[in-house]
Formats: sequence, C-alpha cells, structure tokens
Amino acid sequence: MKYAALVYLNETDIDALTQAEWDAMNQECIACGQSLEERGVTVGGEALMSVQSATTLRVRDGKLKLTDGPFAETKEQFAGFYLLVVRDLNEAIQVASQIPPARYGSIEIRPVRELSLQDNPRYQAEN
Repeated sequence: MKYAALVYLNETDIDALTQAEWDAMNQECIACGQSLEERGVTVGGEALMSVQSATTLRVRDGKLKLTDGPFAETKEQFAGFYLLVVRDLNEAIQVASQIPPARYGSIEIRPVRELSLQDNPRYQAEN
C-alpha cells in the first residue's frame, strides 16, 4: 500500500538553526532517503522551497486566480514529502518515525488514493 509521509516544519524554528545544524539535518535527510530507497519502502520524495516561494492557484467560474504564498497561514509549513510503499499503516508509522525532520516538526501520514475509473462505483454502474 502507498502512503504519503508529509513533512511539516515551523520555518521560524528552522531559520533559527545554525548553518552547521542545518547542514547536518540535510545530510541526515539525504541518508534517510537513500536508506529508505535501498530498503524498497520509498518510491520518491522531495524537499520543498520556503513558503515564501509558493504560489496558490484557484479556478473559479472558469477564471484563474493566483495568490503569492501558501493556501493558509499555519504554525507549521509543508516542507516536503516521502512516498512510501509499505504493508500497512503500522509500517508507515515505523518508517516515517525515522525521517529526521520529525524531531523538529511533524509527519502527517496519509494513504494514497489511487485514481481509477474501474474502482469508481459510478463507472461500474454505467458500464
């Protein structure tokens, strides 16, 4: 089963790290990602730039509206993700607990919903 492990951090706390602490955490994240990949429990993941670089897009009544910054003001900002392939939620929790930024922020674990017409009850009823 696939799970997204969404990494949330308070950017103010991260900005307070020394350069050495920041570099060490990044090296830990790289090593963690490589280890998870070697163990076959991740199929991808990326770190994100600061929320200051975000653009939020909405389409309403056919019109595009862009806003600088994130969708909502929150204490912690979405900082990156890992896409895990594991047996179940228990294994996802065990794997996500190894992600270094968990010490600074939080990791939200959510099952991935596969989009497939064949699994959609409406599609099955019509065909």
